[in-house]
Amino acid sequence: MAAGAQGRPIVVGANHRSSTVGLRERMFLDEAKTSLLLTKLAEEGIAQAIVLSTCDRVEVQSVVDDPVPHARTVRALLTEASGEPSDVVANQLYDHCDEAAVRHIFAVASSLDSQTVGEPQVLGQVKEGHRFSQGRGMVGAELETLLQASYSVAKRVRTETDIGLHSVSIASAAGRIARDVQGDLTDARLLIVGLADMGDIIVEQFRTAGATNITMSGPSRRTETAARRAGYGFVPFDRFDAALRGAEIVVAAAGAGRHLITAAAMEQALVARRRRPVLLIDAGVPGDIDPDVAELEGAFLFSLEDLERVALQGRSTRNVAADSAWEIVDQEVAAWRRSRAGRGAVPAIVALREHFETTRNTLLAEEPGADAAEATRLLINRLLHQPSRAMREIAETETDNRANYGGTAEQLVRRLFNLGAKKDGNEE
Repeated sequence: MAAGAQGRPIVVGANHRSSTVGLRERMFLDEAKTSLLLTKLAEEGIAQAIVLSTCDRVEVQSVVDDPVPHARTVRALLTEASGEPSDVVANQLYDHCDEAAVRHIFAVASSLDSQTVGEPQVLGQVKEGHRFSQGRGMVGAELETLLQASYSVAKRVRTETDIGLHSVSIASAAGRIARDVQGDLTDARLLIVGLADMGDIIVEQFRTAGATNITMSGPSRRTETAARRAGYGFVPFDRFDAALRGAEIVVAAAGAGRHLITAAAMEQALVARRRRPVLLIDAGVPGDIDPDVAELEGAFLFSLEDLERVALQGRSTRNVAADSAWEIVDQEVAAWRRSRAGRGAVPAIVALREHFETTRNTLLAEEPGADAAEATRLLINRLLHQPSRAMREIAETETDNRANYGGTAEQLVRRLFNLGAKKDGNEE
């Protein structure tokens, strides 16, 4: 990036509007893959970037010197991560640049770009991506400033609108249903099956509601490590049936491509439990629980679509608040634009001061005996020499837009030095 040049924000990614669930699942980046992507971005000259990888989106937010080639680079890397042909992925990716990128980044942090507008989790996801990139030296001053601005926007949206009111997220809907089915969750035994992001969000909602007895199981070999990292209990998958019999709440989020909980296995668990109710939430993509489980006495099965329908009940109020939130976002984008313009003028102002000081020192060295009045006259003439010549050259340039060009230069000088406007062809 050239000295004094300002980086340009870009965003490239796929979200719930632009892409299929299947593509986002294949594109999903765990910690190791995120680290590898950041390394590849740095190798391609993208030194400032964060990565967001959630159930709603997989995207790269960055600040670069040249948006067009760098956007192509990010597109190629995300396509590579998906394992899909480029022609399949191309139309499901979006890219935003400059103000459009800033607006998108502000909207994401404010949860206006989420499937469930107003969900509180997304800001934490942005901050986690921020911390992860920071730890790898991928957050420079410009990206830091932009991200901090997005947090301020999110705070304004939360404080000045009702977007955070009412339980309209899928996770909060799950929490409400859990309390309806099981009552107080303090002593409820919660079984997690799998590692998907949406499952984590739902479980976090249960923890907020008081659930502490949490056990994890699943077919992946990473499950035990994940359980230990989160502070959960762990049950090997070959002992899963026993864990199922002891659970009041089951959150399946493996997306294994097969039914990990069959109707037969659930029936046996319910018999062992003497039909005490079990809440089952299938957050897997594709589903992990046999839909026939819903027909069993004592089993209360909810898919993500079911939770979405519950969430819709409170969404009308939040949609009204979203209109006000977008107004805040647009105000802050305009403020960012003004701030950026001000920062862009600083190098020129510094250079102008240095030029004036150099000219003054040179003149004093050349005219050591000049009194104050003479020195001032000589300094003014010398400082105005080059600008006067440049304005004459502009006025004399033989181009079709000569008059506009010269007039613009003159207007700029008048504005810079508060000279007033021309009136009837004469200076005021």
